[in-house]
Amino acid sequence: MAPRLLLLLWLGLVVLGQSLQGPELLGELREGGYVIYFRHAETDQSQGATELANKDRIPADYLDCSLQRNLNARGREQSLAIGQAFRELGIPVGAVLSSPYCRCRDTAELAFGRSTRSDLLLGVGITEGEMQAKLPEFRRLLSTPPAPGTNTVLVAHLGPLNYLTDRAIELEQGEAAVIRPLGEGGYELVARLEPGGWARLAAR
Repeated sequence: MAPRLLLLLWLGLVVLGQSLQGPELLGELREGGYVIYFRHAETDQSQGATELANKDRIPADYLDCSLQRNLNARGREQSLAIGQAFRELGIPVGAVLSSPYCRCRDTAELAFGRSTRSDLLLGVGITEGEMQAKLPEFRRLLSTPPAPGTNTVLVAHLGPLNYLTDRAIELEQGEAAVIRPLGEGGYELVARLEPGGWARLAAR
C-alpha cells in the first residue's frame, strides 16, 4: 500500500474522490448523516496586499470585520445561492459551526441564517503547533454523526482540513467537502462540490 494512503488511513480519512454524485448524493444528503465542510466563500483578495494582511492573522477582536479579509460581492452571492439550493433541494441542516473570522461567519449566516462560533475551526492566525494540537478534536468532529435526519455544516478555512489530510484536500473558496462520519475517529470523503454545484445536483 502506498505510504500516502497509509498515512491517510492512519489519520482516519479515506479519500475516495467522487464516490457519490448527482441524484445519489442528493438522496443521501436528504436522509442526513453527513458533515459538510465548507471553505468560506470568495473574499476580497485586494485586502491581502494592504496592512490588513498582517492584522488578519491575529485580529484583536474577531467581531471587528474591518481588521480582516472579508467576503466580496461574489462571495456573498455564492453564500446566498448555496443556502437557497439547500432549501430548494430539501437538504436538512442541523448544527452550523463556524470559525470566528467574519468571512466564515458571514458565509454561514448568509447561507443558513445562523452559526455557532468554534475556535476549533480556526485555520489562520495560529501557529503550526497550535494547529497540530487541534487536530485530534477536529478529527473527532468529522467522525461524529450529526443528529438523526440532519447534516452538520462546518464553515472554516483551508487550514484544518488541509493539515489533517497532508494537503490531499485543498478546497477552493466556497467549495465543500462532503464527509461521511464513521465513528471512533473514522470518516471518509464522498464528494466535493464547488459553490454552483449544489443547484445542479438534482439535474446530474
